[in-house]
Amino acid sequence: MFKKSICWFSFLFLFLSCKKEIVKNDYQLRGAVFGTTYNIKYLKATKRYQEEIDSLFNVVNNSLSTYISTSDISKINAGNTNVVVDEHFFEVFKKSQTIHRETNGFFDPTVGNLVNAWGFGPKKEKKNLTQQQINEHLKYVGLEKMQIIDGIVVKQYPEVYLDFNSIAKGYAIDIVGRFLESKNITNYLVEIGGEIRTKGTKKNSAPWTIKVVDPLQNEIDTGYKIINISNKSMATSGNYLKFRISEDGKKYVHTINPKTGEAKENNMLSASVIGNIDCADVDAYATAFMAMGLEKTLEFLKEHKEIKVILLYINRNNELTEYTNYFFE
Repeated sequence: MFKKSICWFSFLFLFLSCKKEIVKNDYQLRGAVFGTTYNIKYLKATKRYQEEIDSLFNVVNNSLSTYISTSDISKINAGNTNVVVDEHFFEVFKKSQTIHRETNGFFDPTVGNLVNAWGFGPKKEKKNLTQQQINEHLKYVGLEKMQIIDGIVVKQYPEVYLDFNSIAKGYAIDIVGRFLESKNITNYLVEIGGEIRTKGTKKNSAPWTIKVVDPLQNEIDTGYKIINISNKSMATSGNYLKFRISEDGKKYVHTINPKTGEAKENNMLSASVIGNIDCADVDAYATAFMAMGLEKTLEFLKEHKEIKVILLYINRNNELTEYTNYFFE
C-alpha cells in the first residue's frame, strides 16, 4: 500500500509538472469602426479577443446605427412597430432618459429629424430651414414623446426620429471595457474616435495618460497638457470640425439645440468631459454642454461636482478662453 501511494504521488507530480503553463500577454488592437478608428490596449490576457470584440461592434451597430438601414433603430425610425429592442438599445434609451432629465432637455436624441434636415445625418439633406420648418420639426422633438413598453418602442407621433450617435460610441467603449473585465483583465484602455475609457494602470503601475493640445499655447513646444485618465472615461464634443457653410455664407454646426431647433454656434467651441463614470455618460454630457453654452454648463457643474471638464469658449472680448475644473499632471 505504501509503495502504491508513492507511485501515485510520483505520477501526480509528473502530471502537474508537465501541465502547460498559462501564458498571459499584453495586446494592442487597432482598426476602423463606426466611421472612425479604434485603439484598444490591455495587459495580461490569455488571448487576443479580436473576433469577440469585432462581434461586439457588430451587435452595437445592428442595434443603434442610423447609418445601417437594417439596424433596429433604423427600422423603428422608418415606422416598424414590431421591433423588440435588445439590451443595448434598452440601456442606451434609459441612460438617455436620465441625462435628458438632468440637463433639462439639452441632451435629446430625438433631434434626429433636425440633424438630418440641417445636413449632419445619414440623409445629408443640407437644407437652410425657415423658422416655420424648424417649428414643424420641433413638434416631434422631446424624449418624453416615446417610451419602451414590453420591449417595443412606442412613439407619441410616428414622425419622432431617434439618433443615438451622441451616446452610442461611448456606449460601445463601455461594452468592450465590460467584456475585458469579464475576462479578468484589470488594466486596459479603450479608445474609439477620441472617446476613452480606462481601467487600472499601464505597465510598471504607471497611470494611463493622454496628451491634449493646449490651444492657448499651441505655438510653443510645450503646447499640450497631460491628463491622468486612469479609471476614468473621457469624451469631447466640438463644432470646430463638424460644420458647413451655406451658399449665402451662413455657418451651420452639427450640435443642434433641441430647445430652438437651430444649428447655430453659441459661445462654446468644445467640451471635454472626464469622470469616473461610463463613457456613454460623458459622451452625452459633452453633447449637452455644447448645446447649453458656457453659462448654463457652469450652472450645471455647480450641482454635479463629480463631473470634470475642459471647456473652450469665446469670451465677451471675442478671445479664445479656457475653463477647467480638472487637475492636470
